[in-house]
Amino acid sequence: MKSNLALKQTYPIEHCDPIRKLILTYREVTIKDVSLLHSWMHEIHVIPYWKMDLSFEKYKEHVEAFLADDHQTLLIGEINGSPMSYWESYWVKEDVIGNYYEFDRFDQGIHLLIGPKEYLGKGYIYPLLLTILFHKFKVSETTKVIAEPDIRNEKMIHVFKKCGFTSIKEVELPDKTGLLMFCERGVFERRWTDWQQNKF
Repeated sequence: MKSNLALKQTYPIEHCDPIRKLILTYREVTIKDVSLLHSWMHEIHVIPYWKMDLSFEKYKEHVEAFLADDHQTLLIGEINGSPMSYWESYWVKEDVIGNYYEFDRFDQGIHLLIGPKEYLGKGYIYPLLLTILFHKFKVSETTKVIAEPDIRNEKMIHVFKKCGFTSIKEVELPDKTGLLMFCERGVFERRWTDWQQNKF
């Protein structure tokens, strides 16, 4: 069972991109998704930052452990019904990143990747990220969402900044040197409005 915090959010969620008229959907990962996720983890644009290019059995064990972890929710992001992205949504107070800054109780965090290479470089990541942030801020007590992308991942850092995140500091995490980034509710609301009005 998910923690009391996680129970505040339910999936699937669906949103229509007002600009491109795309249907964006997020659903929870199940063990049936292991083959799909395993293939994404072996994409050359994913390997350097996720380092999860494991054997199928090892990766399956990893997913099973993550699915049993109460502090996070694993999601598949879809565009018009086609799965194309992977998301880890978590509560900071129960995550290792909570050791690196003075968090608020309802701070949330995200990890994400685009799987199929044909979805890269086409701007899909912006509506996807904005939409999931919108739903995270539906938890009224949440005042910020955090991210800690690999410090080498300049493209992802640019995406986060464009969606309202601010760089805070470098952090030496167990698996990477990350850039701690905050997205405050007020800043996000302005970026969301810009997107809805085609001013993004």
